[in-house]
Amino acid sequence: MTQHGGWRDNLVVVAALLANLGIAVAKFIAAAISGSSSMLTEGVHSLVDTGNQALLLYGAKRAKRPPDPEHPFGYGRELYFWSFVVAILIFGLGAGVSVYEGYVHIAEPAPLESATVNYVVLGVALVLEGASWTIAMREFAKAKGDSGWWQAIQASKDPASFIVLFEDSAALAGLGVAGVGVWVSHAWHDPRIDGAASIVIGLILAVVATLLAREAKGLLIGERADPGVIACVRAILDREPRIVHINHVRTIHTAPERVFVAISADFDDTLTMGEGERLIERIECELKAAMPALSSIYIRPERAEDAQGVVAVG
Repeated sequence: MTQHGGWRDNLVVVAALLANLGIAVAKFIAAAISGSSSMLTEGVHSLVDTGNQALLLYGAKRAKRPPDPEHPFGYGRELYFWSFVVAILIFGLGAGVSVYEGYVHIAEPAPLESATVNYVVLGVALVLEGASWTIAMREFAKAKGDSGWWQAIQASKDPASFIVLFEDSAALAGLGVAGVGVWVSHAWHDPRIDGAASIVIGLILAVVATLLAREAKGLLIGERADPGVIACVRAILDREPRIVHINHVRTIHTAPERVFVAISADFDDTLTMGEGERLIERIECELKAAMPALSSIYIRPERAEDAQGVVAVG
């Protein structure tokens, strides 16, 4: 999967933030007028999404700080931390409040006042959310290349790209559930159905939050680079006649577009210390020229027999 990042991902996040902020205000006004539980939870949902996108922008800015003595590999993984916080907020605030509000309106049902206001707000929200979703979908489609959608999400090292897509997809599903809940509640004169719709919206958010937390956790712990990057590193090393054996190539993403690679290789025993140093420097230059994402390269000369007991992973 192609990683893009930068202003394009920020554009997606900013578009989603502005759309959700306006939608949240409209939903809260509609909920106050009509007394709809599902509309209130949709307002909370949009407000949480707005805060989440602000956190993603904050994390993206913090992640661009240059390396320093305390953080020699930079701050790129701070974006992964804030992505995990976003997943927790979706689960705790979005899903939790939605389920609670739904339960309250089922236990203590109150008649809905005006369905028209809800339908107008839902229609406007559908247009705005749909526009934000379309932008996020197009950007993610460009980034994923020929990979499948779920495969691309799992392979992505840039959480901003798929978090906005997940949030907007959940928002569209929530709007559909809220619309059905309001309509059926009025048609059957049973406000408890509107409360049940709130619970369904909460469950949708809980599922989305769980998926996002799973992906963000993997990035936060540390994931290897794309197998194609590892294969390219090995191919360059294989071309070196003075390298007898490649013991292992280990990689980890320190940011969406920055990779640390550690190489253990068995060099020709006839190499002098000076020749070995120059060879390593040349290999490092060749690797960086072929793959600019390799921000840090560590090459360790090691006899193959000494590295046999070490598990070789990417």
